[in-house]
Amino acid sequence: MSGTPTRLDFIDNLRLFLTVLVVAHHAAQPYGPTGGDWPLFKPERAAILGPFFAVNAAFFMGLFFFISGYFLPAAGDRKGLKRLLQDRLQRLGIPVLFFAVIVFPPILYQLASPSISFLDFFVQVYVKQRQIEVAHLWFLLHLLGYTVLYALWRSVAQRRSVRSIQPPGHRLIVAYWLSLSLITFLVRTHYPIDRWVNLFGFVPAELAHLPQYGSLFMLGIVAYRHHWLGQMPTARGMTWLRVGVGAGLLRYLYSVSRTHLALPELIAGGGFDWRSLVWSGWEALICVGLCLGLLILFRDRFNSQNKWLKLLSANAYGVYLIHLLVILYCQFLVADWALGPLVKLVLVMVVGTPICFVLSALLRRAPLIQLVVP
Repeated sequence: MSGTPTRLDFIDNLRLFLTVLVVAHHAAQPYGPTGGDWPLFKPERAAILGPFFAVNAAFFMGLFFFISGYFLPAAGDRKGLKRLLQDRLQRLGIPVLFFAVIVFPPILYQLASPSISFLDFFVQVYVKQRQIEVAHLWFLLHLLGYTVLYALWRSVAQRRSVRSIQPPGHRLIVAYWLSLSLITFLVRTHYPIDRWVNLFGFVPAELAHLPQYGSLFMLGIVAYRHHWLGQMPTARGMTWLRVGVGAGLLRYLYSVSRTHLALPELIAGGGFDWRSLVWSGWEALICVGLCLGLLILFRDRFNSQNKWLKLLSANAYGVYLIHLLVILYCQFLVADWALGPLVKLVLVMVVGTPICFVLSALLRRAPLIQLVVP
């Protein structure tokens, strides 16, 4: 694989897969045991969605960060640092600002049903309390921050040719897994899963997963510079795919069988607790196995697109931006229907996902939207 930026169909296909998985993750929020906040909850929950949330959180946003990091050096080389920052500010900053200031406040006002006017609500919450809601767009803020850090590093680090580094072997991959496990465990002694803080006062972050996000973003940059995605042996990638799938399936099996077999509690979201250490390592194993394995699987098996896949992948970013609004509407629409949680989840996905892609395709026709979602 050369250093020249080209369109990689397998990356587009993988990004499309991850986007649909994000939609499914949010569609399932009201119907399973999640530790996060959501506008709609019902007493009846499907226990099987517990490991669904856990396995997703173990890898899918980290893989998004890896892919974003992978394409950043090429953009910087092609555009220059100044234009790179301008481009990222346009593509990432404008959507966050638009949704945070224009879209989300009326929705939050309706959900809160306060006895004050919308203007008073906005001033009280957004101005005085500085509780600016960006929801799922925290990912864009993080990417913007990482891009700024990368540009600063590139501006002070002298560019020189370096010896090409071969793709990591099993020993280095295991070393990364152990390091990620330990650092994650140490972070979670003070910042457990689902505890969010505002970095610099306005960037929401779940610190429990920050070691994964930051390290995978940096590994994406390194992987591009040394052409790892093209050179990684298939056998090595498939080995780690089996490890990741096995660790993920074990998480499902543990959740399903724990109550029936009276198994000990092995999972804790944080604290200086041996169970947190176990889950930090378990989660990191899912992360490393699935991130590496899926990249190689898609490279070898799904590295082409027909016209439909091209259309869907072109709208993946637009779907990520708008899907929360569509999914919430569908969830409220079926909220009082006499159906089980899994049936509601399927309905929300079957109806909501196509609507997201159609809306994205329609919105992308507007010239102003094309500045953000070309």
